[in-house]
Amino acid sequence: MKVLVVDDDEFFRKVYASKLKAEGFEVSTASNGEEALKSVSEEKPDLILLDLIMPQKDGFEVLEDMGKDPDLKKIPVVIFSTLEQKEDVDRAMELGAADYINKSDVNLDDLKSKLSKLLKGG
Repeated sequence: MKVLVVDDDEFFRKVYASKLKAEGFEVSTASNGEEALKSVSEEKPDLILLDLIMPQKDGFEVLEDMGKDPDLKKIPVVIFSTLEQKEDVDRAMELGAADYINKSDVNLDDLKSKLSKLLKGG
C-alpha cells in the first residue's frame, strides 16, 4: 500500500514517513502542494496524508485540483493538520477529503488503523 505524505515541515515528513515504512507501508513524500500534485499524477498513491497550510499550493487547493480529475479524485485523502476549526474541517470534507486527523493529537496505532480502514474501502 502506497502512501504519500505531504507536509512542508521536514521533521514531521521524515518522522511519519519512517513510522509508516516501519509499519509496512510504501511511502513517498512531498513538501508542498505543487510537489504533491506532481507526485500524485506520476505515482498514483493508494492514499494521501495531506497538510493544509503549505507554500505554493495549500491543501485546499490540492483537493480542488484533484477533484477536477476523475482518476485523482478517487484517491482517499486524509487531512493531517493542526487546523481544527470547524470551517476548515468542513471545507476540506466538502472538497473531497475522506477523513480529518489532528496531527498534534494522533498516535501511530490510531493513524495506522484509520489508514488501513480507508485503504480497504471502509
